[in-house]
Amino acid sequence: MTNNAHPEIPKLETLGKDLLKTSSFEKYLIVIRPFIALAVFVVAAYLEWWYALPFLIFLIFVSVVTATHDIVHNSIGLSRKQTEWLLFIMGSILLESGHAYRKTHHYHHRNFPAHDDLEGTPAHIGFWGSLLHGPVFIPRLWLWAFKNSEKGSAEKRWIIIEGLWPFAFVAISILVLPWTPAPLFYATMAIVGSWVYPMLNVYWLHKDFGDHSIHQSRTVRGWFISELFLGLTYHLEHHLYPQVPSHNLPQLAKRLDPFLEEQGVRIYHLF
Repeated sequence: MTNNAHPEIPKLETLGKDLLKTSSFEKYLIVIRPFIALAVFVVAAYLEWWYALPFLIFLIFVSVVTATHDIVHNSIGLSRKQTEWLLFIMGSILLESGHAYRKTHHYHHRNFPAHDDLEGTPAHIGFWGSLLHGPVFIPRLWLWAFKNSEKGSAEKRWIIIEGLWPFAFVAISILVLPWTPAPLFYATMAIVGSWVYPMLNVYWLHKDFGDHSIHQSRTVRGWFISELFLGLTYHLEHHLYPQVPSHNLPQLAKRLDPFLEEQGVRIYHLF
């Protein structure tokens, strides 16, 4: 490992400003992909292919989280109005608050590993702690965002509406149970699925963090794993350059590799 404890991170201009580019096709693909996955889920539920539904909900999660990351960081060229509505819609698909996520995620990027960064809490409490933290993770983030949003602001109104939506969806799901269990099945999987966030998305990607940004997140490489998670495994690259859209993270990783190797940063290779 290099003796330079606090190396200067390469500027994005040096790595290439083309990494910020998003074509119209890429933008629409990122936005539409969650709806395609959701539509396939609906068809599978209608055909009662229950065995396929857990995998489809996984695809919905990955596509929504990827899209929301790009929306939150304004990296795919959306207008302000498009951003606000898509935050609401993407969050609603997973029965979560997109606006609360934007507020807590920006704070996470600015302040990790500070202990008042609630999104980063699982990185401090170990594997079992992060696993047990699952059921309260999303509610705690929502409550923090609610308390820290300006009274009477549009942001606060969005957060309130998005906080009520999961309860409304579950109530509707129970009402339609005589006709179909699919909505309640979806709600259960979406809520329980969010419980793995602290362990998988925070603890594992930030565990054993150091005192410099290049040692505070992990990067995981592998054709299959990267494609399956739509670039979410390039977490270190995302933290260093959050303005780079998800579809350009693999290219960013290649250009950044010589610097990471020089600094002794471990690159995890799977399959």
